[in-house]
Amino acid sequence: MQLESMYQEIILDHYKNPQGRGLREPFEAEVHHVNPTCGDEVTLRVHVEDDASGEPVLADVSYEGMGCSISQASISAMYELVVGKPVDQALQTGEHFMTLMQAKGDPAVAEKLEDELEDAVAFAGVSKYPARIKCALMSWMALKDASARALATTTPSGGTA
Repeated sequence: MQLESMYQEIILDHYKNPQGRGLREPFEAEVHHVNPTCGDEVTLRVHVEDDASGEPVLADVSYEGMGCSISQASISAMYELVVGKPVDQALQTGEHFMTLMQAKGDPAVAEKLEDELEDAVAFAGVSKYPARIKCALMSWMALKDASARALATTTPSGGTA
């Protein structure tokens, strides 16, 4: 029970002290996602730049959102995990978060993903409640959507098409 309490504290901390909040420019793509079952919303922007090797990197992710503590804390935890990472790596982290959400609270899955997901592993308990999984996943789906749009509008040299 102590671990679950720590996870709740992490989620509340991200909710009360959101990282990356506020829409910023420049950005290559903006998406708006809504969870119709509870009314959670997020508008998310991604700014992609190529690194020295030409690989697209999430230079910034900015957002505005409203909703429950789980949806808003998930956005904050996601921000910390993906900004500055190659887009492919950020999307892979999103897949690992999806695995966590499908684990139904299995502590072995959370333990396996702890190093990669950092604070986001705190959402392991959410996976026990099917109605709340969409809350935790909303920002990750928005990131996937915005990243795809951003990559579709950039040329190989990093400029916009």
